Amino acid sequence: MQNQETSKTMSTDTCTLINPFTEETFKTFKYESKSDVEKKLEKSQAAFNKWSQTTIKERVKIVKKFGDLMKGQKEDIATMMTNEMGKTHAGGLAEVDLCVAIVDYCCENAEKFLSPEEQPLDQGKAFNHFSPLGVVFGIQPWNFPFYQVIRYSVHAILAGNSTLLRHASNVWASAEKIEDLYKDAGLPEGVFQHLYAKHEDIEFLYSSDEVRLVTFTGSPSTGKKVAVNAAKHLKKTILELGGNDAYLILEDADLDLAAEACTKGRMTNNGETCTAAKRFIVVEAVYDKFREKFIEKMKEIQMGNPHEKTTKLGPMARKDLLETIDDQVRESLDLGATCVMGGNIEKRKGFFFQPTILENLKPGMPAYDGEIFGPVASLIKVKDLEEAIEVSNNSQFGLGGGIFSADVEMAKEIASKRLDTGMVNINGYTNARPNLPFGGVKNSGYGREHGRFGFLAYVNVKSVRVID
Repeated sequence: MQNQETSKTMSTDTCTLINPFTEETFKTFKYESKSDVEKKLEKSQAAFNKWSQTTIKERVKIVKKFGDLMKGQKEDIATMMTNEMGKTHAGGLAEVDLCVAIVDYCCENAEKFLSPEEQPLDQGKAFNHFSPLGVVFGIQPWNFPFYQVIRYSVHAILAGNSTLLRHASNVWASAEKIEDLYKDAGLPEGVFQHLYAKHEDIEFLYSSDEVRLVTFTGSPSTGKKVAVNAAKHLKKTILELGGNDAYLILEDADLDLAAEACTKGRMTNNGETCTAAKRFIVVEAVYDKFREKFIEKMKEIQMGNPHEKTTKLGPMARKDLLETIDDQVRESLDLGATCVMGGNIEKRKGFFFQPTILENLKPGMPAYDGEIFGPVASLIKVKDLEEAIEVSNNSQFGLGGGIFSADVEMAKEIASKRLDTGMVNINGYTNARPNLPFGGVKNSGYGREHGRFGFLAYVNVKSVRVID
């Protein structure tokens, strides 16, 4: 995950959002002061004191209405996301659908996951009780401006917490909309608040007694700083960081299926996805055939106006992100990589980078062991399965990955026992699902979100014992 921050700043007092397709101003926000943030923290704690005492049924009723409102405004929300960060309109619609699915799943299962569990006790009775923590501080990125917030906030709020969100400032329009939807759904004032503040004015939250947990999604470098700041004050943290997901194409793979799925996996959300398929590790027996099919599929990607239905690749979210991708590709080429197709900034208005395939890669190149957050695919040839596993695991990251093989049982064995990641796809590409744990290992962070694990992340698991 690339650095979450931020948008073009026009003055010291305002933050201006730039439409990455038109390169024109989309919206402007005034920064809040540290004093404003302090007041919101006080309000958040006061809201928690009341919200934590409500029943799960009461919370579900409000959050379910929030999901219904979001669903009813899906078209407008998707258009807004396209304007603020370049997501294709189809991608925006899919993101809202995922958010609604998360709300529905959580509301259907909250009581089951959060109700006390009776446990045996030889001298009486015991219960596992799931108590809310307090104020949750969420720091979220721009690439999925609704999903990233919904993913953590719905679990945290249903568990009885309040939350302060500091969203990446190039997507503050989404942050504002999410806050409005929660209010319209009837969520009590202060339970969900967004902070329109500079980073230096929210630093004190790490040391605040009221803040009990910090959840962060973004780059490993920033994630380490968040973890250090939180650890100084013994705050619990959840970190979802970068990824350089490897997809293994084995000798018995269905190459047509693999090429199609790998193209989808690399290009979804303009390639700006932490769990995107990024490295394609292909055994030499089928390398040339897969390479040919993969090139054909990548050439079919239509780049253009993200509002048009036929567009598959929109602009990068910001100019600095576009320039970073270009620098990473240039450095890889200077170190000996070969460009199969694309490889350049598109000469047109908007922050567009061409669909790109690089090969002849080796360690030390950004396209081999870094994270390129855009439409750049890395082709890596290996001798056999063992080398494929070795190359896959020889990475600072461990978020997701995939395997293509006709032998599903063997693939399951490899996925379960030999790939050092938090998630693995077999014979396809899928992203987040409401019921499946989401998270990684190594420099991809720690903690799990979604499903039962998403609820457990935001509670104090308390043992209550009644002794006869």
